[in-house]
Amino acid sequence: MACQENTIVLRDEEGQEHEFLVVDILEVDDEEYAVLLPVLDGADEALVLKIGTDEEGREVLYAIEDEEEWKRVAQAWDELVDEEDYEEEN
Repeated sequence: MACQENTIVLRDEEGQEHEFLVVDILEVDDEEYAVLLPVLDGADEALVLKIGTDEEGREVLYAIEDEEEWKRVAQAWDELVDEEDYEEEN
């Protein structure tokens, strides 16, 4: 699991900016996903977005729209967290 020590700023539909800590980058089925945690919102729930590229070759983040894809990514994240918890206990 690659640990990322950086933050990114995302703009919501109303144009407001929100800062997120990049907790991890997951690879599932040859696709990459960013696991993000809000910095200031006080929320403890992570946001997971698919990493892709736009028409101009820039890296962008996309919402996961497919339910089956979401389940695979959520399962991969749960397995990694469980593995880390196990390693910390032993």
